Amino acid sequence: MADDYLVRIGKLIRDARQHRGWTQSQLAEALGTSQSAVNRIERGNQNISLEMIARIGEALDSEIVSLGYAGPMHLRVVGGRRLSGAIDVKTSKNACVALLCASLLNQGRTVLRRVARIEEVYRLLEVLNSIGVRTRWINDGVDLELVPPAELNMTAIDADAAVRTRSIIMFLGPLLHRMSHFKLPYAGGCDLGTRTIEPHMIALRRFGLEVAATEGQYHAMVDRAVRPDRPIVLTERGDTVTENALLAAARHDGVTVIRNASSNYMVQDLCFFLEALGVRVEGIGTTTLTVHGVPNIDVDVDYSPSEDPVEAMSLLAAAVVTESELTVRRVPIEFLEIELAVLEEMGLDHDRTPEYFADNGRTRLVDLTVRPSKLEAPIDKIHPMPFPGLNIDNVPFFAAIAAVASGKTLIHDWVYDNRAIYLTDLNRLGGRLQLLDPHRVLVEGPTRWRAAEMMCPPALRPAVVVLLAMMAAEGTSVLRNVYVINRGYEDLAERLNSIGAQIETFRDI
Repeated sequence: MADDYLVRIGKLIRDARQHRGWTQSQLAEALGTSQSAVNRIERGNQNISLEMIARIGEALDSEIVSLGYAGPMHLRVVGGRRLSGAIDVKTSKNACVALLCASLLNQGRTVLRRVARIEEVYRLLEVLNSIGVRTRWINDGVDLELVPPAELNMTAIDADAAVRTRSIIMFLGPLLHRMSHFKLPYAGGCDLGTRTIEPHMIALRRFGLEVAATEGQYHAMVDRAVRPDRPIVLTERGDTVTENALLAAARHDGVTVIRNASSNYMVQDLCFFLEALGVRVEGIGTTTLTVHGVPNIDVDVDYSPSEDPVEAMSLLAAAVVTESELTVRRVPIEFLEIELAVLEEMGLDHDRTPEYFADNGRTRLVDLTVRPSKLEAPIDKIHPMPFPGLNIDNVPFFAAIAAVASGKTLIHDWVYDNRAIYLTDLNRLGGRLQLLDPHRVLVEGPTRWRAAEMMCPPALRPAVVVLLAMMAAEGTSVLRNVYVINRGYEDLAERLNSIGAQIETFRDI
């Protein structure tokens, strides 16, 4: 292997390790080698086999080099360009993955309209296909059809696909009604620190589910004699926790009350879908859900998930950071009202159309036009809260927005263990962000962005924030290994190019 390739691969490995937050010793321990060997590899001073590269990529959950298919994708961004025109918000990533899991409740044919064609969806489809669900894209690849088998083959599950998505955790709710014991690979997804499944188990134990985690798998056993005899109180108002409880309650022969439930956008979409399956859900949009379960569900259902408020926030942030006038169409306004109130306080110049309904007939949409504005730092800190508060996934975008505002903004991302750390990657692009602790970062603006070449953060929203800053920076930047962005956004680079950005996708090794 040529020396220059060794150096380039070593740099990729080093960057991936640092973004994972590992020391050389930790990586060495995961690989069963020495710290000195890792040091030589990262400096390009040691020959390295393709097998070792693959092992390193698996340990770091990063595509260092892909074997048997095209290598990792990178983005080359020519910044300093203004955006213009209009762009539509696509359907919700988080709603789509919940609905794919919910399709396991149904013995009939499920059609989901305008499903986001993203890596997270592809991984779930690979898992569903492996256990016997027939899936196909219809209507010129716009919609998705799912037909389940009479019996799922859990022994054939695609473990490689499963560990690359945290959404696999939402198989627990539907599967507990279909079989008495089964195994699932550990949930993966974004590297956002320790995220326990215990809140899920507190809810699902009430339906007789017990899970032992050993040998990289969840071993699930179901006691049919156990039934919820009183309201289920969730210990955290989490989205996926609420969804799992809903999925379990949907086929429970009786009435289940779920308290401290999330009322966020993807939970509401799941409730609307369950109603289409014949399951009555009371309290949609509140923190108490009453589910009238149906033991056997065998219907042909056609459902349109609503638009993604986090993608809408991404596009609004793109306009703000690049000082552009842009119209973002089909914005689910109910789930962005707090964000817009904060932006108005900061001085954002924008207007909106009257409300209209999404294709599901329930979610309220507007078209928003954003114009270049002189922003001031907000008086209060930016922090997330369960809906109807500022959305947890929208917090990172305020790091880029605060960076172009005058003054200092405190961002308190209390939910995740280390996502705030990734926001400091903006410093490599000219930002002035001071990490106060793993959850708080102080952002000082305005910022004179500068181009840079860097590794993509391993968490979805911070990765997009870095991309937006690169779009604002004069010159050419490179963002390497953007798989994590493709997990949550469909054709993001191409769509940004359609409104004036200049982003090129490429692969090198």
